[in-house]
Amino acid sequence: MARETPLSRVRNIGIAAHIDAGKTTTTERILYYTGLIHRMGDVDDGTTQMDWMDQEQERGITITSAATTCFWRDHRINIIDTPGHVDFTVEVERCLRVLDGMVAVFCAVGGVEPQSETVWRQADRYGVPRIAFVNKMDRLGASFPDAVQSMRERLGARPVLLQLPCGSAEEFRGVYDLLRRRRIVWHDETQGAEFHDEEVPEADRAAVEQARQELVEACGEVDDEVMAAYVEGRSPDEAALLRALRKLTITGRGVPVLCGAALRNKGVQPLIDAIVDFLPSPLDMPPIEGVHPDRDKARKERREATVDGPLAALAFKVTTDQFAGTLTWLRLYSGSFRTGQNVYNATKAKHERVGKLVQLHANKREEVREASAGQIVAAVGLRFTGTGDTLSDDKHPLLLDPIPFPEPVISVAVEPKTKDDEERLAGALGKLQLEDPSFQVRVDGETGQTLLWGMGELHLEVLVERLKREFRVHVNTGRPQVAYKETVSAAVESEGRFVRQAAGKGQYGHVRLRLEPNGTGRGIAFRNLASPSEVPGAFLTAVERGVRDALGAGPLAGYPMVDVAVTLLGGSCHDTDSTEMAFHAAASIAVRDGTPRAQPVLLEPVMSVEVVTPEAALGDVLGDLKARRGRVVGMRQRGDLRLVDALVPLSGMFGYATDLRSRSQGRATYTMQFAQYEPVPASVSNRVVAQVRGGL
Repeated sequence: MARETPLSRVRNIGIAAHIDAGKTTTTERILYYTGLIHRMGDVDDGTTQMDWMDQEQERGITITSAATTCFWRDHRINIIDTPGHVDFTVEVERCLRVLDGMVAVFCAVGGVEPQSETVWRQADRYGVPRIAFVNKMDRLGASFPDAVQSMRERLGARPVLLQLPCGSAEEFRGVYDLLRRRRIVWHDETQGAEFHDEEVPEADRAAVEQARQELVEACGEVDDEVMAAYVEGRSPDEAALLRALRKLTITGRGVPVLCGAALRNKGVQPLIDAIVDFLPSPLDMPPIEGVHPDRDKARKERREATVDGPLAALAFKVTTDQFAGTLTWLRLYSGSFRTGQNVYNATKAKHERVGKLVQLHANKREEVREASAGQIVAAVGLRFTGTGDTLSDDKHPLLLDPIPFPEPVISVAVEPKTKDDEERLAGALGKLQLEDPSFQVRVDGETGQTLLWGMGELHLEVLVERLKREFRVHVNTGRPQVAYKETVSAAVESEGRFVRQAAGKGQYGHVRLRLEPNGTGRGIAFRNLASPSEVPGAFLTAVERGVRDALGAGPLAGYPMVDVAVTLLGGSCHDTDSTEMAFHAAASIAVRDGTPRAQPVLLEPVMSVEVVTPEAALGDVLGDLKARRGRVVGMRQRGDLRLVDALVPLSGMFGYATDLRSRSQGRATYTMQFAQYEPVPASVSNRVVAQVRGGL
């Protein structure tokens, strides 16, 4: 049975980083030293607690976020271990939306890498306080100063050092604790469970004192007692520094930085202490804000983190289980509820009954009778609730901001292998979509093919593999396809007229529109300049709906149109024959007439790519990127490696991993993430359009 913990002693945190920075290993050590598990697993061996899926164990990466709870110094720490691969960024997004704090893990060799930068920006967006752990200090090429400097340069962060490493690479022995001016050394024979502290050697005292002075200066900016001691030349006591560091972290004015080597069981216990000492409790965070679902949406309502207040909970993840059914992950911000209680889904205006509540530990569950503010639990039996929905008290309904999800950029066609597979496919895809909002299923209107849309090749590979393993649905897959879009590059005016006479009842709608570019990333915009005598207000919604429906398929190859501004200039109506349907049709006709004349342009997703390559292979790497229509935007040096930053069309990145390995004798690596949509060169556009239309 879960023990009761005051809210002030609760920490809801995420462990996040770039792929292979060691966050799952770090989480595993945290669970071991807090006593939750009794044997440490290994990512390479596929034996970790948090990477429980077969594919995670086989690939050695985190695919889906996993939650667990442990206890340290009478504090309850709810942990979510998140993926590091860019294809699964959505998992990080929805977890950071509900967490109070974050541990950002950085590789001491790689420093700030692309996905760790993405995660940092996500934490910025939600105002999540964080601490940093520079891991892998035992690796060849490890550099604590370089990793810290990359935090300043690439993240715009203000690192506040709590430790200095004692050696690096094979010479890494422990850390210098700047608060206590002591060296901490871990005992290898006890797997790091035991350690001792000792005097700082004479040779390193000057560096420790200098770093501690900088720590005191940073704390003095937020604490008058520390500042007074600093001005008077006194050494502030440890309690005052801890208090100042906590304030520094929660206000976002600094990021405490620790270091270690999780795989070698060094540096983890001080990290857990830092989680307890510096990251916020639910009481330290601002009250959650939302709106009343049936009132003025501009008027915000706030809910304090209290057990006795009205219920406010956000569903941030849904998973399916062949035994338990649907599990809905919930973060409770206010109030409480228990098994069997009715709750109100303010997003869908539906009443739900909580069948069962469980505490999560990776793929294991412990049933609990009640959950209250500050907790993260899963509910069984919710029929209507999906990701991003708000659960509240029907007498005090509250609607929280939904979780934003990016549009998928790549697709693959699938077809079931047998009749049995065909019968099970729709149900399996429906469950996967329920779990993963970044995954979409569409049916091609012309070919009838089922298309799976996702965030990258790995994302789609994992989903297809899950179809086979979890749902026993076997499918054939086609070559991945790019999610092109279309837009206009010139302004035109067009006219649409819909006039029909059938069985004595007439249909009349007439509109004049102007179509023009709306600026990159601004989407579809509609505005009305027509007078009510030309287009009555009752038909404006139908006109806008007709415009948006027609823009769903562009004139070049039928891809969705984006970044188009449409202005209703005028039109005419009939006293008796004008209808919503007629104006909807007239608007669609006007759009289809205007877009081919507005100099339509095909757009393609362009990826931000970072390649880490030995100097000897740099020429081949750059030549290959150019052949893929990539353009280099920057190069940096890291030891004897070169880091190449480039923008490359997604269509040119298929099969890149294999080619890169062959050009660098297996030594180069790369990461990529979606950057933006850009116009396709005319020669490529003509080929794509011809292929879609069946010309090639």
